[in-house]
Amino acid sequence: MEKKLKQRKSNCIKVVMFGPESTGKTTLSKQLARYYNSVWVPEYAREYLQNKWNNERKTCEPKDLLPIAIGQMNIENHLAQKTDTVLICDTDLLETKVYSEAYYSGTCDPLIEKYALENTYDLYFLTYIDTPWEADDLRDKPHERERMFKAFEEALKTSKKPYVLLKGSLKERLDETTKHIDLLLKNKK
Repeated sequence: MEKKLKQRKSNCIKVVMFGPESTGKTTLSKQLARYYNSVWVPEYAREYLQNKWNNERKTCEPKDLLPIAIGQMNIENHLAQKTDTVLICDTDLLETKVYSEAYYSGTCDPLIEKYALENTYDLYFLTYIDTPWEADDLRDKPHERERMFKAFEEALKTSKKPYVLLKGSLKERLDETTKHIDLLLKNKK
């Protein structure tokens, strides 16, 4: 089980879009992958939970978190082998940990927590809540955006993960992320 949550070695820079729901992570991830002619790692939880909703009319339960974490790392490890430049991750296990603690009385599966802290990324991009809320079947906390943003920022600080705060329009966010990724790529060479 642990092996499925561990990052495999790769030869690329890894960055993570990180933050509350409906803050533009997926849109920015796709744009960055196009910009760098690379690949992006989609958020496995979206597909998993949408299927659960469509088939059972149920939302996420604690028993779903470990399969979601395993699915996320499976996709990330697979796609990390398809680039030697930059891998754009729409989420990571630390995000799963934050949601687990926010939704389930401050608890998180010990295995998810272990690898959320052990798996490493070159940089996190923390997306601020200054984007319009877009409702869908899975999003459910439009009035708790400030609280959730603080939880995400606190998780980065507590775990000492390197991060940049992203605010503003999509263009401003794209400019800010490419500036930092370009620097990471330059330092890699």
